[in-house]
Amino acid sequence: MNLFRWLLAPLAPLYGTAVALRNRAFDRHPSRCASVPVPVLSVGNLTTGGTGKTPVTLHLAEALGRAGRRAAVVSRGYGGRRSEDPMTVDPGSSPAQTGDEPLMMARRLGPGRVVVGRKRYHAALRALALEPPPDLLIMDDGFQHRALKRDVDLLLLDGVRAWGNGRMLPLGDLREPMASAARATCLVVTRGSRADRGRILAWWQRWGSGGPVFWLDFSIGALRRFGTGEKLELPAPSPGRLFAFCALGHPEAFYADLLVAGLPWTGTLSFRDHQTLAPRQFRQIQAAALASGAAGLVCTEKDAVKLDENAPLTLPLWVAEQRVTGGEALTDWLLQRLWSAALPGPAGPPPPG
Repeated sequence: MNLFRWLLAPLAPLYGTAVALRNRAFDRHPSRCASVPVPVLSVGNLTTGGTGKTPVTLHLAEALGRAGRRAAVVSRGYGGRRSEDPMTVDPGSSPAQTGDEPLMMARRLGPGRVVVGRKRYHAALRALALEPPPDLLIMDDGFQHRALKRDVDLLLLDGVRAWGNGRMLPLGDLREPMASAARATCLVVTRGSRADRGRILAWWQRWGSGGPVFWLDFSIGALRRFGTGEKLELPAPSPGRLFAFCALGHPEAFYADLLVAGLPWTGTLSFRDHQTLAPRQFRQIQAAALASGAAGLVCTEKDAVKLDENAPLTLPLWVAEQRVTGGEALTDWLLQRLWSAALPGPAGPPPPG
């Protein structure tokens, strides 16, 4: 634990109290949660960053789309400075306006599929006015944003990091106490093949809602050459010795995924989550890469959307395209849960929260 967190330790009880009071207010007054006329699926977690909310959100939007459902994503748009709020994210938008993750999703899903807004309910209303209209809203990073009523609450847990040291912010990574897991409709364990399943199932039995548990994994399915679009589907020989960099909440997960994909790196350089890289950082990255003997660079899709096509790169840059594996059972369960009783509309009453 770093010194900064220890200096903020006296604030932990205050933070925990504020979270508890806010949750109690929603629990006692369900009418504070606004409803919309289509099912709402929330994807969220208990901890800060690193569980894979955005890749799972993208995967579900695409998988449900293949099953005939049109999903629109509603996001907070962290880091964006918008001239209008809420705002529909066009694939050609600037990440400075929308935030990096919403723009990444819009470029994958296409126009008219992602809306960002400080208030999720207002963003949801904007999404419902899209043409063609969605028949499902997916709320990215929605577990703590309770003002919009949801029909299914997916709680994501990283199978490797789990709940960290089990402490609340700022001494730990928990945004809410573990008891909040009881609000979740089900548990989705990411990086599930590397998880201690017995430990996680025992945790869910103690703190969770009793809903089903799903196990997903992330894999790097392809490398895309930045600027040219050239793509290498994996597994394939590495395009040379690569130096990895990223601006993620937990960069070690990305570096591990590269190794699993058969892409050993010569070195790594990490920046704070969501950071936009300036020319000074590019010079730092390339100097470190050349010193490590690398012939190229590799970063995430989230980092790539923030890069200008004219970024001062002297080494080739490859973008790692992340994919979700093992999500079929979760998709089937959601189709049954949300649409088995009637079309369109949620099946049965929504869970609390």
